[in-house]
Amino acid sequence: MRTITYQQAIGEALAQQMRFDRSVVLMGEDSTNAWGPTKGLHLEFPDRVLDMPITEAAFVGAAVGAAATGLRPVVDLLFVDFATVCFDQIANQAAKLRYMAGGRISVPLVLRAMWGTGLRRGAQHSQALHPLFVHLPGLKVVAPSSPYDAKGLMAQALVDDDPVLFLEHKMLYFVPGGVPEEPYAIPFGSAKVVRPGTDCTVVAIGRMVSVALAAAEQLAAEGVQIEVIDPRTLSPLDTSTIYGSVERTGRLVVVDEAHPRCSLATDIAAQVAQDRFAALRGPVRMVTGPHAPVPFSPELEDAFAPGPDQVAAAVRATGPVRSAA
Repeated sequence: MRTITYQQAIGEALAQQMRFDRSVVLMGEDSTNAWGPTKGLHLEFPDRVLDMPITEAAFVGAAVGAAATGLRPVVDLLFVDFATVCFDQIANQAAKLRYMAGGRISVPLVLRAMWGTGLRRGAQHSQALHPLFVHLPGLKVVAPSSPYDAKGLMAQALVDDDPVLFLEHKMLYFVPGGVPEEPYAIPFGSAKVVRPGTDCTVVAIGRMVSVALAAAEQLAAEGVQIEVIDPRTLSPLDTSTIYGSVERTGRLVVVDEAHPRCSLATDIAAQVAQDRFAALRGPVRMVTGPHAPVPFSPELEDAFAPGPDQVAAAVRATGPVRSAA
């Protein structure tokens, strides 16, 4: 496979589906002047790439109506932080419309948003708000961690008949990876075992997958082999893959950049404790950002985000037995 970046993979999925399906339209802030995945698409599709004013509630509301009446809008919110401005349109309209209409209306809407720390954008542009949206029935939430997954999951989002929040971590945009040129889709609700292991299961979300893999190298030098799982989609969540891994390893660490209260880490830890308690041979551990706003200072922001040392310490705290050399 040729190597392209994470953002190029997303852009390629968008372009391929737009060539195939004229009902796909792009809209949002800076859509025609974008530096990210949509850069240049307005030149190929001038009638289907629409710039919007800075009115998230208005253009997300318009996109919900467009989706309900036959189009497949892809809305760029820029930062996931801005989704709070249009939370009513997402939570009460997009996520509920199929239910409120008795299944007679679909809302094939994709909401794209950057998330997470790393670019020194301060507390209002650096949040990990995915737990807010995973809480909403009717909304699918996707957080790819590699270029291959980004293209395949975006392709799936573009043909899904439910609203999808597609989260793109800022620090992954220029990460390279092998991606097929031909179109392909990755089904939602299918987690990926990124690294097999026997001593502890580590479930990591988004950019935290690379952090977990760095921790795995540290631990391997100590004779501890961790299994790293990337859920890829947060809603629906592939609990069967997570449960199967915990049954093999007997231990669990969940790594999530979001705040510790009501995060994906707490959700996954609670589900495993409830449904696979008998399989656990040590305490469940969580590694998250602190319960505080994301700081603007580069040094403090680096300290805010979980790192490999924290993940390795959490794995050790579960008490894994070192594998034979």
